[in-house]
Amino acid sequence: MNSDSDLQIAGDILEVQHLLQPAREHPSTVSEFVGLARSIAADRARWAGIVQYDSASRWYHRLHQGPGYEVWLLSWVPGQGSGLHDHGLSAGVLTVLEGELTERTERGAQSLGAGAQRAFAPGYVHEVVNDSLEPAVSLHIYYPGLTEMPMHATQSAPTAVDVVPA
Repeated sequence: MNSDSDLQIAGDILEVQHLLQPAREHPSTVSEFVGLARSIAADRARWAGIVQYDSASRWYHRLHQGPGYEVWLLSWVPGQGSGLHDHGLSAGVLTVLEGELTERTERGAQSLGAGAQRAFAPGYVHEVVNDSLEPAVSLHIYYPGLTEMPMHATQSAPTAVDVVPA
C-alpha cells in the first residue's frame, strides 16, 4: 500500500462487472450513432451488394431502422447533388463509404473522402454534391427518423461549380 494515500482497494478490482452498465441494443447518443455508422462502414458485405447507381436521380435505400432512428444508404453518380436543405427536427451522421463528396455550407465547401464523417444537429443547412468523376456511396443516420427535408434557396448566384444537372 502507498503510505502517501488513505485510499485502499478492497477485494478484487476485476470483479466490478456489476458496476458496469450493460451494452445498449440501440444507440442513443451522438457518439453511439457515430460508432454505429463506423461499424456499418467497416462491414462492407452488409451494404456493397445492395448499392445501385441511377443516372436519372439519386438512389437511396433504408438499410436499417431502430427505435427512433433510421439508417439510409445513398449512391451518387458524378454531378448528382442534394440541393441546399436541412433535416427538420432530425439530427444526423453522414459517412462517406466510397468515393468523394463535397459538402457546401454557408462557411464554404469541403471535400469528404471515404471514411469522412459529419455529425449535425437539427436545422443544419447544407448541400451534398458529387463533384468528382467517379460514383460515391454514403451512409446517413437520422435521429429521430427523417420526416422532412426542407429545401432552401441558394445563398449566392450559382457558379459553374454550383450547377447540378437536372
